[in-house]
Formats: sequence, C-alpha cells, structure tokens
Amino acid sequence: MVKSVVGEETQLKSAEDRLFQSSVPAQVGLIVGKLSSDSNRGFVYDLIPTPPTDGGGPACSLRSEGGGRDDKKKGSKSGKASAEPSLVIDGDWVGEHARQVSRMLLGGMNVVGIYIWASEASFKATTPSILAQAVRLVAQAAPWYNSEFDERLLIHISYSPRRWACRNCSLASGSLHPCDFKMGKLLASLQAFRCMYNFVIRLPIVHVGSVDNTFRNVLYKGITYHAKELQSAKVLIDGNLVTEDLHSISEGFHKVEFLLPFKKDTSAEACSSEEVSGLVVFSGSVCASAYLGPREPISQAIADLKGDIITSLRSRLDIVSDEAEGEAASAANSSIEACEDASAGKPIHQLILHELRKTCCLSFPRRVLVPWFAGIFICDYMQPSETFEDVKDRCKEMMSMESPVEASAIVEPETVAATVTEKSFWDVTHGDTASLLDDSKNRRHSTDKAGSGKSKVSSLNFPIAIFIILVAVLVGWAITVSGRMKVAP
Repeated sequence: MVKSVVGEETQLKSAEDRLFQSSVPAQVGLIVGKLSSDSNRGFVYDLIPTPPTDGGGPACSLRSEGGGRDDKKKGSKSGKASAEPSLVIDGDWVGEHARQVSRMLLGGMNVVGIYIWASEASFKATTPSILAQAVRLVAQAAPWYNSEFDERLLIHISYSPRRWACRNCSLASGSLHPCDFKMGKLLASLQAFRCMYNFVIRLPIVHVGSVDNTFRNVLYKGITYHAKELQSAKVLIDGNLVTEDLHSISEGFHKVEFLLPFKKDTSAEACSSEEVSGLVVFSGSVCASAYLGPREPISQAIADLKGDIITSLRSRLDIVSDEAEGEAASAANSSIEACEDASAGKPIHQLILHELRKTCCLSFPRRVLVPWFAGIFICDYMQPSETFEDVKDRCKEMMSMESPVEASAIVEPETVAATVTEKSFWDVTHGDTASLLDDSKNRRHSTDKAGSGKSKVSSLNFPIAIFIILVAVLVGWAITVSGRMKVAP
C-alpha cells in the first residue's frame, strides 16, 4: 500500500495558482506520476485538468445550483444551514481523457489517479463510492503495462479551507485511506533512458474461425507474443552489458540497446502448411524512452523501457483502429454503397485476413517527442496525413499545455514510419501471386523433368552399349577381310 507521496513542487504550485485564479467551483483532472509497490511510495509530477465534454459542459460540477464559492460565503438569508452540494463527475469522459493522455506518456510515467478541486464541504458531501468509481474508470481506461498493482491516488485540493489532502484508493474494495503528502524537487533528479528498437514480427494467418483472424486480433496477439520475447533480451547501457549487480548509474542521458537471443519462429512452426492461409509481416523501428525516479534501481528503468516499446506498438494499433472505425461510421451515415469486395466496406481492424486475395500495406503512425517541462518529453503519434500543427493542437487539448509548442522543438526520431504488410500466403517471398504460382509450377515441372531425364538416361544406356559393341565387331571384321585380300596371290 502506498503510504507516502511526494509531488513536484514547481508544477503543483503552478496548478494550485491556476485553480485559485479560476472561478470554477469544482474541477476534476488526472494525476501524472508513478507508484511503487515495492517501496510503498508515490511520485506526482503534474496535474492535468480534464477538458470540457463534447457538449461543452464541465467534467465535474456541483449537483445543486448556486454552489459557487461566492454563494457559500454569503450563506443562507434565512439563517438555516443549507445542504452542501455534492460533486457530479462524468467518469466516462474522465476515463477517455486518461486513455488519450496515457498514450502520450513515456516509460516511467503513468496516469496514477485523479484530483478533485472543490470545497471541503462539497467533497465530504459526495459519497466515497462515487469518488472510487471515477478512480476505477480511469484505471480501466489507462491500465499500466505488466502490472497488477490495484491502487491509485485521489488528491483533493480544497479552497475552503485552503489545503491539500492525498488518499490511496483500492480498486478492489473502493476504500479510501489517507497517506502522507509533501512537495519537493523531483523532475531535476530524473534520469532519461532512450533506445531505438528495430523489430520484425512474422505472424502466420491460420484458416480457422473468422473472429480470431481479424487484423486487430492477429496483430495484438503478435505484439503480446513479442513482449514475452523482449523480456529475455540482454541489455546494453552506454555500450556496457548490464549485470544483476548493477544498482546505480551516472546521472544524465543514457543510450540503451536490447539484444534478443536467436530463436526459432515457434509461431510459424506451430502451424502446418495446410493450416496457414497467409502471413502478416509487422516491422519497423520504435524510439522508446523511460524516466527513472530517485532511488529507483536500474532494473526498473529497463522494465519501463520494455514496457514503453510494447505500449507504443499497442497505442499505434489502437489509433489505426479508432480512425478506421470512425471512417466506417461516417461512411455508414453517408449511406455509401457497398462495393463488390466484401472486405472493402469493413474497417481495417475488422478485416478477416485469410479472406484477403491481394497484397495490402499499411503505415502505422510514427512517434514524435514533444518537450513538456524541465527537459522532460512526452510523445504523440502522427498519421501520414498529419502535420506538427495537429500535434500541437492535441498537446494543448489533452495535456493542457499553456505555452505554445514550437515546431522546431518537436523531435522526429522515427524518420520512417513502421509498416504493416499483409500478404496472401503465395505472395510471401515473391511480390506477385501469379509469378509465385508459375515458379511453383516450374519447380514441380523441373523436378518431374529431372526425374524423367534420369529414367531416360538409364533406359538409353543399354542400347548404346550394344551399338558400340556392334561397331567394334564390324570394324574388326573389316580389318580382317582387308588383310586377307592383300595376302591372296
């Protein structure tokens, strides 16, 4: 259980000033930080306010009217204490915000909970189950990679009276327990780790149930399988092999390399040639980053870096699927006529891969790094049709970045976007189905010709031997006859 939490003083004081200068009676937002089950400590790096809903309303409000700070100061004219308004939180909207923000965070940083800006009376008037449910929805929308840690944070910032309170929320029981909270300098002590990870994942498509062979399912399973392989990789930090006894490292930026062991493609071997109807080749490069907090072991940075690789691949798959689903919905609303190809009207993530009869190629969005604060970066994903302006707009909306982001400050480490190549089984090694079929036939015909040639040669050997013997006999007979004619008188 998390018992003590340290917040970044610079960012939290800035958030507090922003909230006190606002006129809103209530606000909800996300906590970006890191929780450790081993040390029972938590770190809070920043507070991100949740933007207004699609309808323009706030994600958090007071249930009764007239619940602003000015009204509460005036009190009731009748002299009777009015019931304090409770908080109304749009948990689904806050959860969607958490899902979007979690994509933009690099390794070592997560959405670790929510904060509530409200008076002490309104916060106490809200039932704990409502607060716990909002925390649960955020945890479900932004799960942590390879972690079963079932605790999140709930920070209450009160303006009447003015104070901070931090609680630990159990996702299983929904219980809220107070924990120690203080502020300090965290960001200056973070260590950065970065690597460029190249990968090639080959996924056979088995002709079985249509549900399992959708684009999304096949690729998601492939990423999950690759995550298990990545766990056994050897690690080089700044060119030095990492051993188990390495517990600390010099401060600053560190370059990391992963060395995967040579293994057989067990996923391909598991399927016989009769079962396989196609192949998906998923290849590219991922620029992964991770931040190591104070007094954390090097092994934690390595684990966070591996997690950043896998979550980045999954995030790109989600982005492609979300965009395809949105386009399909727009097409359905526009009553676009379905074409003859059954797969043409389906979103990419719903395509049944073994039904495809042509080569398909899809470029995944590439990751770009955006400066956040104090030398810390976040990331975003650019589709081929997008520009830096789209990135800047998303950062402003999702991360509430008040200072404008200069396009020149955005880093593009992935110059070539990762691609997914879908091919039919007969197009795996050659680019054309017809040519591959011809090659297959030619190989079969060549084998047949080679076999028939051997039988023909063996059948011709005996007549040739007879012919040579006859020629030798005739030549000998001719020489004998010629000699007798010369000797006769």
